[in-house]
Amino acid sequence: MNFPGRIVRAVLAVSSVSMVFVLSGCDGGSGISENTVQTDKGVVIGYGTPTMHEFLGIPYAAPPVGPLRWQPPQPAAAWSQPLTVTSFAPHCAQTASIFGTASSSEDCLYLNVYTPYGFGPFPVMVWIHGGAFVAGESDSYDPTALVGSGVVVVTLNYRLGPLGFLAHPALAAANGTAGNYGLMDQQAALEWVKTNIAAFRGDPANVTLFGESAGGLSTHSQIVSPLASGLFQKAIVESGAYALQLPTLAAAETLGQSFATAAGCSNQTAACLLALPVATILANAGTILVGGQILPAVDGVLLPMTLQAAFTSGAFNKVPMIEGTNQHEYSLLSVVAIDEQLGHQLSASEYPGYINAFFGTTLGPVVQTNFPLTPSYTPAWTYDDVITDAVFSCKGRSVTQNVTAQGGVVYSYEFADANAPVVYNVPSRTDGFGAYHASELQYVFPSIYTIYHGAPLTATQTALSTQMVIFWSQFAKTGNPNPSGSSVWPAYSAANDTTLTLAPGAIATTTGFAAEHACAFWTQVGF
Repeated sequence: MNFPGRIVRAVLAVSSVSMVFVLSGCDGGSGISENTVQTDKGVVIGYGTPTMHEFLGIPYAAPPVGPLRWQPPQPAAAWSQPLTVTSFAPHCAQTASIFGTASSSEDCLYLNVYTPYGFGPFPVMVWIHGGAFVAGESDSYDPTALVGSGVVVVTLNYRLGPLGFLAHPALAAANGTAGNYGLMDQQAALEWVKTNIAAFRGDPANVTLFGESAGGLSTHSQIVSPLASGLFQKAIVESGAYALQLPTLAAAETLGQSFATAAGCSNQTAACLLALPVATILANAGTILVGGQILPAVDGVLLPMTLQAAFTSGAFNKVPMIEGTNQHEYSLLSVVAIDEQLGHQLSASEYPGYINAFFGTTLGPVVQTNFPLTPSYTPAWTYDDVITDAVFSCKGRSVTQNVTAQGGVVYSYEFADANAPVVYNVPSRTDGFGAYHASELQYVFPSIYTIYHGAPLTATQTALSTQMVIFWSQFAKTGNPNPSGSSVWPAYSAANDTTLTLAPGAIATTTGFAAEHACAFWTQVGF
């Protein structure tokens, strides 16, 4: 999911002096603003803050409108006059939610570049936002802390919902790709970075792709996609292993035909689909859900196989990885999926029905037997623990194990701040939320400008945030999150089964992750 709240930023110290970036020169503290950059499509003019250069709303592909709707992203048109890029571009079309701002715009394929002052070349971190592939936007993330650690940060928009992931036989491209338009957008943005980031003093040969939730699943997808080979050299996945078994193209196209019928295109023609209003498309997003969510499909080209099959077989791009989850992922999601529908937290009498609904009537009773209700926890907390373990924690561990078994290098973590501030405007819960889904984002992207619905970070939480920023940026620089001379975070190995716990005042390795999340059980039942 994406980090909530629009970033409110004071634009300070913007110099009126602009000049083209030259790799051999920099401001060096002279106060000269180097906010004009030559890209392959034309000159862009950004602005300077006291801490970094910002270039907001750069087009990385042509607007996917008209005949380009449901087509692979096409090159952006060149411009002859300098393009001022000092404000964020429209978000990709989505309905309002706690995870994103409503938008009806299809013209949304833009990215933002944040660069440190200095000579460079700097390592590059490309961020893919979350939001279950239906919500989110690039500008909800303030990378000031990461940029201050000496990296260039790029954030991007990509097509969402049916506009990003509708697969339909009438829309399939000549090369066989179909449905995964949002993933294609991400690859187009990475191609833009490869071509242009040197002009912003970034190192095109040292790119780290990172994302959370749907952004994490996107990162996994790019690791698996042969079309993304060479576009990034490292990857960080935050809570992104929740859907390793993706639908087939045939299954996705069947759902696409159901979408067409529901949207008023029972003739199943491309012409009818291309003429649909955005509002109609968004209103019928539920027809393409797989297990209650929108997912990429195994199209045979961009994704030749499921993520699980790729990680198990070794058919993926071998890049160093950080792979992690949060200790109580489902508590926040449970509010959206259950509490708001019921009007209350899950009760003891409702627990069996919801377990069976999630796992099926065969596995559900087995889950209830192994995870019964106890007086120590509310039914809601028990349910959240079960879903956290099955969907997030143990699947993330399986990715780590499989990638390591195939010769990859992975650093495993669990974010475990039980008192992480709740930054979403949701009802309170009896047990609180713990280290909920997306709660780590305020630690990776700390900002005094963030609009909190809860309390700001405490001193010990701020120290944790500082250390996480160091880990993330150091990994981007070297492929190892440990600063020089440190060995706090060892790479994962089957022999040690070590995960780094990230908690205030308690950053330490543990070998108890699998037992804590009952991974042996979930492996045994094959979930």
